[in-house]
Amino acid sequence: MAQLTTLLMSLLTLFLSTKGVISTTFTILNKCDYTVWPGIQSNAGIASLTTTGFALQKDESKTITAPASWGGRFWGRTHCSQDSTGKFSCVTADCSSGKVECAGNNALPPATLAEFTLDGYGGLDFFDVSLVDGYNLPMLVVPQGGKGQNCSTIGCVSDLNESCPSELKVTSTADGGESVACKSACAALDQDQYCCRGAYGTPNTCKPSTYSQIFKTACPHAYSYAYDDKTSTFTCGASPDYTITFCPAPNTSQKASQEQSTQTPTTTTSSPTINGTMIYEGAELDQSGCTHVFGSKAIAVFVSITVAIWRFSQFF
Repeated sequence: MAQLTTLLMSLLTLFLSTKGVISTTFTILNKCDYTVWPGIQSNAGIASLTTTGFALQKDESKTITAPASWGGRFWGRTHCSQDSTGKFSCVTADCSSGKVECAGNNALPPATLAEFTLDGYGGLDFFDVSLVDGYNLPMLVVPQGGKGQNCSTIGCVSDLNESCPSELKVTSTADGGESVACKSACAALDQDQYCCRGAYGTPNTCKPSTYSQIFKTACPHAYSYAYDDKTSTFTCGASPDYTITFCPAPNTSQKASQEQSTQTPTTTTSSPTINGTMIYEGAELDQSGCTHVFGSKAIAVFVSITVAIWRFSQFF
């Protein structure tokens, strides 16, 4: 009996000392007055989640579990439909798969992006909301149960479609020429100074532009250009879960009447990201208080295993 108990406790210790045993849930909520089709792409070399695209009607939500150390991005597609051949496409943030599932494809700009690297440098989750690829709809990211001074609710809830400069504006002919998205200056003007490339390819040479400052003023905690790290990368310890909400504020720009002249298709169920050097630059922002690897989920697992060991021991 003593040997069995020792073995089980050794296994428990190994379980709790192994990084990445705790999964993370992402709850995606649509508060828009129209259907949104979330898209999901895993980072290079990381397996796709159980779904990479689906439909959310107004007020619907879907919870997805990601394994430890997962990294990738979420976005919302709008004004989507199927043609007579069954090909699926969207006016904004389409992933060009021809289906509701994105199947590894990225969002076509412009798209508001929520980017994550779980269990990254120092055991922290790194996350941001990025407008580097432009903007198509409001988004809010809320950590649930995380710890750290930089573990904050972030996003872009302003209506940038209404305030978008004419040279960046994307309009939909199907909706009477109404603005449905706002391009980045890089995508619209294709100049090195806006794209942070060539002579402007370093943090010292690529500075905020008049256009990126429009995004930054509207959404101070979102990435407005490629090197906007210091005010736009956030970290959480203690393995939080996350809620991603589309259109968290009322009265957003797109109307319910814009939405669906077609039936909602049936579901089958990162450009600059926070990977690489950007991750490590962001990690320097907040180390104090953020290095807890195990949070409430780990405690629950610990209690469950401990109880199981105790019950098992009663048979001997």
